[in-house]
Amino acid sequence: MPQFNGFLDLMDARSFGSVWFWFVLILIWAGSGRAVLGVPSDVINRARRAPQDEPGLALLDWLTLALPRWQLGRREGVALLALAGFAVSSLAVLGFCYGLELAQAASLLAMPLLLLFLLRLRLARRLVPVLAQAHDGQLPPDQAARQSLRLIVFHRRLAFVLSILAVAITALWGTIWQLMHPNGL
Repeated sequence: MPQFNGFLDLMDARSFGSVWFWFVLILIWAGSGRAVLGVPSDVINRARRAPQDEPGLALLDWLTLALPRWQLGRREGVALLALAGFAVSSLAVLGFCYGLELAQAASLLAMPLLLLFLLRLRLARRLVPVLAQAHDGQLPPDQAARQSLRLIVFHRRLAFVLSILAVAITALWGTIWQLMHPNGL
């Protein structure tokens, strides 16, 4: 009967050799495409079928509620970018320069997620003028819904490509790590 010396022995702290790491990787990237800026995918899919009808208005309502959470001022944006850049670069240096497996795994998770976050901020910044024009009456609601859908669909495609690349690069690096360190050392 095996004896466990601690919680990390139970959880298997090795990242690339652990089922838990791959489970978390798949969960993160499967969940990242479920909602765009907090708008559920079923609302987006219904609006794609009929952007000029009620589903298009429902999409605009969801965006009106969700977009204020994605608005960052210049100071907040700079501070957030500096903090995230420091954290990700620290993980990358610890992982790839000093050879720490856990830091490599965390940086391979964090780098694409940071890029996805920046893409979402960019999408929110591009959607705000469309909603403002629709709110002011300068743009009919059906055209606002179509423009919003075009931007959202493009973002979803970019996020899908990013998720495939992130999983593929992580799997490739994890395989190389496992081949170079067969006993986890």
